[in-house]
Formats: sequence, C-alpha cells, structure tokens
Amino acid sequence: MQEQLPMSTRKILITSALPYANGPIHLGHLLEYIQTDIWSRFQKARGHECFYVCADDAHGTPIMLKAQQQGITPEEMIAKTKVEHMADFADFAIAFDHYHSTHSEENQFFANQIYQRLHAAGHIKRKTISQLYDPQKEMFLPDRFVKGDCPKCGALDQNGDSCDVCGATYSPTEVKNPRSVVSGATPVLKDSEHYFFDLPAFADMLQQWTRSGALQDEMANKLQEWFKDGLQMWDISRDAPYFGFEIPGAPGKFFYVWLDAPIGYLASFKHLCDKIGLDFDSYWAVDADAEVYHFIGKDIIYFHSLFWPAMLEGAGYRKPSAIFAHGFVTVNGAKMSKSRGTFIKARTYLDNLDPEYLRYYFASKLSSSITDLDLNLDDFTQKVNADLVGKVVNIASRCAGFITKRYDGQLAATLAEPALFADFISAGESIAQSYEHREFAKAIRDIMALADKANQYIDAKAPWVLVKEASTQQEAHAVCSMGLNLFRVLMHYLKPVLPKMAADTEAFLNTELLWSNYQTPLLAHAINPFKALMQRVDPVKVQNMVVASTENLQPTAQIPSTSAAVIPPTASTIAEREPISETISIDDFAKIDLRIARIVAAASVDGADKLVQLTLDIGAGETRQVFAGIKAAYSPEQLVGRQTVMVANLAPRKMRFGLSEGMVLAAGPGGSDIFLLSPDEGALPGMRVK
Repeated sequence: MQEQLPMSTRKILITSALPYANGPIHLGHLLEYIQTDIWSRFQKARGHECFYVCADDAHGTPIMLKAQQQGITPEEMIAKTKVEHMADFADFAIAFDHYHSTHSEENQFFANQIYQRLHAAGHIKRKTISQLYDPQKEMFLPDRFVKGDCPKCGALDQNGDSCDVCGATYSPTEVKNPRSVVSGATPVLKDSEHYFFDLPAFADMLQQWTRSGALQDEMANKLQEWFKDGLQMWDISRDAPYFGFEIPGAPGKFFYVWLDAPIGYLASFKHLCDKIGLDFDSYWAVDADAEVYHFIGKDIIYFHSLFWPAMLEGAGYRKPSAIFAHGFVTVNGAKMSKSRGTFIKARTYLDNLDPEYLRYYFASKLSSSITDLDLNLDDFTQKVNADLVGKVVNIASRCAGFITKRYDGQLAATLAEPALFADFISAGESIAQSYEHREFAKAIRDIMALADKANQYIDAKAPWVLVKEASTQQEAHAVCSMGLNLFRVLMHYLKPVLPKMAADTEAFLNTELLWSNYQTPLLAHAINPFKALMQRVDPVKVQNMVVASTENLQPTAQIPSTSAAVIPPTASTIAEREPISETISIDDFAKIDLRIARIVAAASVDGADKLVQLTLDIGAGETRQVFAGIKAAYSPEQLVGRQTVMVANLAPRKMRFGLSEGMVLAAGPGGSDIFLLSPDEGALPGMRVK
C-alpha cells in the first residue's frame, strides 16, 4: 500500500537549469521546463507554499564573442535574449514566480559573498598554469574554442578537450596542430595565474551527500567515477577579456561562468523575496526547514551534484533537498537535426501547433528516471488526438449539448452512478502520488484508464437514444450530468499538465478545479454553453513545422576581429568551413581499406561518457569490435541494424575498455553534432568502398 502524501503545508523552492543567453529556446530545453512546471503547479494545487524561479545564464566567452559578432554590447544581447526567452516560456504556460538574469546585482552580491567566504575558510588556492592563447584576438582560449588533431589517435578536427573518434580526453595543450576557433590563428602557450576551488577538501561530505537519497540512483552511481581517482581542484577563474563578474581583489580575473550560474538560483529567489516580502533565510539558511529542488539535464550533473553542494557547504548555506536529472530529447528516434527539420525552436513550434499538445505528450512519457525521451511526431499526433480529443474532450462534447438544449444548462439534482463516481475519486491519491514522485507517465495512464471508463459508461447508456423518448428523458439528463461530473474529475487531475484547457473547462463548468472540491459532484448546477476545448492535431501543421525548422546548414559568419566588424562568410557549403588537407596521391588513398559494415550489436561503455562499443559485421563471417565516440549523437539501440563505413585496415588500438579494431566514419564538428555515414541501399557488409 502506498503511503499517503503529507497534507501539512510544505515550503518548497523549485528551480530549473538556467538557459544560456546566446540562443533561442528549443524543444530540448522545453522538456525540463514543462516537467518542472507540472510539478510546481501540482505542489501549489495541493496547497503548499511553493515558488518556482529561474534566470538566464548570461556570462561567458561565447556571449562576449557573439555580441561582438552582432556589433552590440553583451548587455544589449542578453537583454534582447531574455525578452525572447520569457515570451517563449509564457506561451508554453511555464509559470515562473520569478525569472531573472545572472548578470544582476543580486548575483554579483552572492558570487562575491560565496567566494569571500570560501577564501576566508582557506578553500581558494592560486596556481600558475599554461594555456593556449590566441595572439590575434589577444585572449586565452577555453577548451571549446580550440580545435586540432587528437593526440591519441590522430583524428583530425577534434575538440580541445576530447576526441569524438577514440573517446580520449586530454588537455588543450596536448592537441596536435591546434588552431583558434575564434580567429583561425595558431595559438601559443602563455602562463597565467588562476584561482582554484579546493573541491577535494569536501570529498568526504560529498561521498555521504551523493548517497543520502538526494540524487537518483543513476546519478549517484555515475558520480562515483569522480571519486575513484580523487577529486581535483576546480579552476574558477578566467582571464580578461571576459564577460562576467570580476573577482574581488583580483583585477583582470573573472569568475568562470559555471561558478556564478548556479548562484543565479539564490539571486533570482532573493529578488523575489525582496519584491514580495519573503524571508530568504527561511529557505537557504543551513537550518532552514524549507525544501529546495533543482531540475536539471543529465549533462550538467557534475556541476550541480559536486561543485554546487561543496560551494554551498563551504559558504554556510544549506544544500538542496534533492536534484532531479532528466534525459535528452530525441525526435523520431534520433538526435535533433537542423538538416532534417527536427531541431525545432520553441517559436517555430508555437507558430504551428498548440503548446498544450507538447505539454501532454511530454507528460505522457516522463518518469523519474534519466532515460532519454523520444518525440516521435507520428506518435505525437496519434496520441494527442486519441487521448485528449478522442477520449477526454469527447466526454464533454457528447454530453454538454443535451444539457444546454434540453435541460436549460442545468445539471441533474442527483448523481446517477455514485459507485462509478467514487471509483474516479478514489484514484485521486494514487494519481497525486505519481505526480509527487515525478512519475507523470503513470499518472497519465491512470487518468486515461478512467477516461475509457467514462466513455464506456456513456456508450452503454446512449443518451442520444434516451433523449428521444419522453419516458427516458430524465435518465438522459442524469447520464449526461454524470458524464460531465466524470469529465470534471479528469480535468482536475490533468490541470497541472493542461492549465489552459483546465481554465477553459472551469469557464464551461462554471466552477474551479481544486483538490479541495473535486470530491463533491456538481448537482443542480448551471453550466455555460460548450465551446471546443481542443482541436485535433493537424498532420499538415506538423509537417509545416518540420519544413520551417529545416535549414540548409549554410555556414555562419566567422567570429569578428577585435574591431567587431563582421567578416562575411566565404564558403558556400559547410565542408568548406575547414581547410582542405594537403594533397595526397592515389597510391596514398589506396592504402586505406574502407569497408561496408553492419552494426550487429551496440552498447554503452562503463566509465566513458562518449563511447559506444560497436560489433561490426564486415562480411565473410568476420566481426570487428570498434569503440566510437558517438554516444552524444546516438543511443546504442538506435545503431543496431544500421550499415556504415569503417576503416578496416587501421592498426588495432588497445584502450582501457578493450581493443578497438578499426574506425567508423562520421561527419560533423563533434559532440551531439555527429552524423554517421551510411551507404546507399543495396550495399552489403564487406564490400570495399573505392
């Protein structure tokens, strides 16, 4: 038997991860904000003191460079982006209690305060390090702004900190033939004094906290990798030029964006507290009895579950009650792609479809786990139409007309089926438990099972037949009134997911949908004329959205020089964005044995974030094992059965995960932007590519 939810009033603060202020909101972002908003709305509906805050993450080198490219100040760019973000969130009914920016007085105050407290406690260290420096732009280069050849396997055009081909990680200073992504110049090594947070000093606390139940088991297990080799000092400073907050007492040194980004949770909440007269310390003091929850993506677990709680501990603040991580969004079984039209921006979606379609679909697939969620557009269309229109709204549309036309808009004075109504009410606590534990998909399944029962009841009673005979018109009245009471209970349960449809239902039924009143049926109650609550998803509009999202992937303008004059693109295709390698002879090319390979098995690699272990059929009964750095772009289950191209005569390489016996071919800059090469239909495993 499930435990009952505590009905005493709780104090709850909820946050979502801060969207970066250099680009638009897209459907991948929205998974998190919709999930958090549903949970926040549920907690408020239960009568708890609950606040949901967020902010734009507005600092860092990328924002500084993009503002230069646009010929405006960073302040102007982040202000414009914030307006766009807030408009997108509002149109998706994301009900923040406050939305702020990390470029704010409150955030600077807390960043300085936390740093100074950590410094006073001896948790800040200084060390001179060598970094790659762009002599043309006169700036140190973050890892992501260095490209070059992998120092381990020699793969070309890899990121400055990791190789997407062999999965190796390394320092940017180890990269062969490095170049600056900012200017194209060859970087040089230059020394600089940096400030470090002594994360190892908090190792014991973090070991205990990560196993305290504050994290999902998957998260806690993943974090153990960080403890195996010992926690490392965390570099929290960056050199000028940099858009951010200057470190107190350290001219020309700025807080690394990931230091002040989570502090934005404190800052946004403090701004809200000052505005409405709320006691900040009653939520964030060490002995505060409030609950604090962070919803985040699985890619930023380390920052939130190691660095952030250690900072809070060292600075004298409480740690989060729990951190809830979720997976990524794929579309039609693959990573979101601009070329396929599945990298869908929030505004593009809104230009074509009802936002509550997406809120419902995400809810119907969300659980408390960290598994990825696939937005299959055909399934999306079918599910919304079948569940919301074909089941839920259908109940109201079948019953409301009779009540309005035949019975003066007045529901019956007695309940036709008390036992059935009681079944609907008794499901409420289980549904509430599912919402509480973020098992939204289970809540939706239970709600739709009730909707099926309601439709079966109406089908069995057939009020459209009963209403034709004078002797059964009273029964028709009772049946339709019963149907609308069942519909009301369903919409009460769906209110956190579908706030607009719930508001329209409240106007139609002339009552509020509250946890305090849903158990009492509406009897002898006047309702308003029924208006359509939701239209069916039009597949044409779904296709229009995909077409509107499809890009030709023309290259963007290069990062400008210091003068901020934009350099126009000189290439006509993405392939021309990188220089062509030195000319080779046909004999050189002939040495490379490229073969068609079928992926017969694929699995994640324990201890490697980016690698997938592939078993390749290369014909004649021979298989090869290859480790490929493509996990950010493809899940193992998406790969099995695909054909690709591999380098079959590459010398085997011993990795700590096993022997890699070749290399599969892919295009793209790396990370999630990797595109596995596939041969045309008809090619067979073992065929040579010439």
